[in-house]
Amino acid sequence: MTLTTWTAGVSHPLDLKATEIAAGIKAGRFSAVEVMEESLRRARRVAADLNAFAMIRDDAAMEGAARADRMVQDGEPTGFLHGVPFAAKDLTPTEGDLTTLGSWSSGDFAPQETALVVRRLQAAGAILMGKTTTPEFAHSSFTWSPRFGPTRNPNDRARTSGGSSGGSAVAVATGVAPFAEGSDMGGSVRIPASFCGIVGLKPSFGRIPMTILPSVFDNISHFGPLARTVEDAVAFMQATSGPSDEDISSLPLTFEPERTLDASLAGKRFALSVDLGYYAVQPQVEAALRRAVDAMRAAGAVVEEIELPWTRAVTDQWFEVWCVFMSAFFGDRLDEFRDRMDPLMVTMIERGFAMGATPYKRVELLRTSIWRDMAKVFQTYDGLLCPTCAVTAPLAEQTDADFFDDDEQGRFRGLDMTCAFNFTPQCPAISVPIGRAADGMPVGLQIVGRRFQDEAVLGFARGVEALDLDGA
Repeated sequence: MTLTTWTAGVSHPLDLKATEIAAGIKAGRFSAVEVMEESLRRARRVAADLNAFAMIRDDAAMEGAARADRMVQDGEPTGFLHGVPFAAKDLTPTEGDLTTLGSWSSGDFAPQETALVVRRLQAAGAILMGKTTTPEFAHSSFTWSPRFGPTRNPNDRARTSGGSSGGSAVAVATGVAPFAEGSDMGGSVRIPASFCGIVGLKPSFGRIPMTILPSVFDNISHFGPLARTVEDAVAFMQATSGPSDEDISSLPLTFEPERTLDASLAGKRFALSVDLGYYAVQPQVEAALRRAVDAMRAAGAVVEEIELPWTRAVTDQWFEVWCVFMSAFFGDRLDEFRDRMDPLMVTMIERGFAMGATPYKRVELLRTSIWRDMAKVFQTYDGLLCPTCAVTAPLAEQTDADFFDDDEQGRFRGLDMTCAFNFTPQCPAISVPIGRAADGMPVGLQIVGRRFQDEAVLGFARGVEALDLDGA
């Protein structure tokens, strides 16, 4: 089944951009109820065929839509996302909804409070229609969990949707909603965006308050949008960004959507690294990347290829930090639920327990080196370009362990090329689709920007989105 089977153009108001859906509802051209009915109809189909939902909020979503229509009829104030359906990840607490984190160890937990990122979307008028699947504790680049099984790619059911925000990516790619909430600690928004052929943004650290972790001092974790278009990602950012005392690390910056409208690539300067210094990139991915770069140059951008001095130590040491993250926050569940956990999750928790404090602290030395390399890039260039992933979407039955060795030339056969930019978390990074590889699967271009310059990166992505890449 191909993506166009799901959403072929604008055949329903739900296929419009998020702000256009809201404007149509407020103008009475169509109702929030009919938009939500279609969203739920598609969600049930997607749940049955691709396994993208942990739960669908049929009754609550329809009640919210009916209330949205009454507000319009009664002339009440409405937000700029009034009546727009959206999905949230099963990692993110929402009041009264089953929230499992993809794990049997969560039981039938239903939180008493909704996470700030979701509350802000709701305050803008958007309506939560369902919770999307995630691997256990959002640990993997594959959305598979012992509780829900595999989430499949709408472009090819045999393949993974990517992870860990794979259910959210599928919900967006299949037209269930114009955007969905995801979280990104090592690429978990950008990876499934690339594999499913949509937009995925890791904002600068602190632009959207991260309030759902046991610690407010974690420094690799981000909320971000998975969206059909860059404009829909901008709408998500407009609703959710801004400081809050719920997150001590949140930034006192106002998101300025009008600054994203500069989509011209003419005169913009970009550094290009095909391999980040150490990845074995599939030739079909590199070919798609170079077609996009050629189109950017034709649009007036200056793109110069650079060499980065990085090695697979970047990925290896990120993985060590990730294992400590899992052991610290979820290791207390291991004794009781070991037999019902993902075996890779068990291995990671145990590896995290075994890591010493001094080696853990020394990871900061590598992070410092990475940042200094990035700072040099940004002295000359407006952004860094590279593939989002080194491969197209793998088979759903594979695992991260299949992408952790070196090839005959000593190149790292990794899956994603994202975690380095969680080590430089203040730098926004977006995955924007650039067409399809030789195997027919989507490819994402990753654009990394100067720290805190989210609006500029979204503008670059608008420019790439406007290119005629099908004819490139």
